[in-house]
Amino acid sequence: MKFRVERDALAEAVAWTAKSLPNRPSVPVLAGVMLRVTDGNLQVSGFDYEVSSQVTVEVQGDADGAALVSGRLLAEITKALPAKPVDIAAVGAHLELVCGSARFTLPTMPVEDYPTLPEMPESAGTVDAAAFASAVAQVAVAAGRDETLPMMTGVRIELSGGTMAMLATDRYRLALREMEWNPDDPEISLNALVPARTLHDTAKALGPLGGHVTMALSSSKAGEGMIGFSGGTRRTTSRLLDGANYPPVRSLFPADHNAEARVAVAALIEVVKRVALVAERTTPVLLSFSADGLVVEAGGTEEARASEAMEATFTGEPLTIGFNPQYLIDGLANLGAQHALLRFVDAFKPAVISPAGEDGEVIPGYRYLIMPIRVSR
Repeated sequence: MKFRVERDALAEAVAWTAKSLPNRPSVPVLAGVMLRVTDGNLQVSGFDYEVSSQVTVEVQGDADGAALVSGRLLAEITKALPAKPVDIAAVGAHLELVCGSARFTLPTMPVEDYPTLPEMPESAGTVDAAAFASAVAQVAVAAGRDETLPMMTGVRIELSGGTMAMLATDRYRLALREMEWNPDDPEISLNALVPARTLHDTAKALGPLGGHVTMALSSSKAGEGMIGFSGGTRRTTSRLLDGANYPPVRSLFPADHNAEARVAVAALIEVVKRVALVAERTTPVLLSFSADGLVVEAGGTEEARASEAMEATFTGEPLTIGFNPQYLIDGLANLGAQHALLRFVDAFKPAVISPAGEDGEVIPGYRYLIMPIRVSR
């Protein structure tokens, strides 16, 4: 194998592929990225039996072939190379990399020991890449991080005709995003539970490429338990989580509300960040709403306290409610709007945060539910 490639194209391809490699692989070859050159195209692949990533880059190929090298090491090297063309050649049990006057020799691993990447399932439809990336970011923030509850670490994708809904919850907050997409089958009705981190990284990488993302999800037994995404020259597959017993979380959204507040998103985020400086990790920030506006306050140990007033338009009986400050900031930061509408039943039931337009009305499509923290005052 011997080829020449542009440094930026190589660094980007290797970085994207290496990002999904396991930190502690079960066998050494899974820490590698596969470089395979055929007919002037370089395929950079990674696979850990859960997630596969593959990107194709145009190269000047002198000799076709394949080599398997440490993914993280190659990513670090290619990122640090000068902005010049890179010459790569497989020589015996080593990979030689030359860029300008920089030269690296890396040990290779046996290509024949590397597992075959899974095939993409059949296409289910397409969705606008930028809109998809934005929607996934809004939802993935609410997914759980606790690996002992794998079901909560996923994003549930619900496909029903031309509507795609995504849900995620860690039991303390819940995000729901609904959007339009272009199904291959107008009568499609499928659900899938995708690992949130994989979905977020994939959507984030495919979004800036523009165009459309093809979603591949098998409705037949063949390829069941797997989802695929492709856009531009990149493709990813991932095993699905078991979502058979996923709780009916949509029912958590209150059917009605007794009070609502409209606030400027950026201003509230800044105020919560400042006031939360005195709060312990488990201490909530208190939001007190009244006709006069909003007061945000928090208390920590040794009588450290903070409070700050800000403008808010509020209707309903005066209300004081406590939230985890980071959960509140996460919800606000992902609204994608300048104003937020917070709706309340009372101080002890979940609140719902939605993006609001200039007219004060809810912008449909995204809702973020957050559980209050009971406080004794």
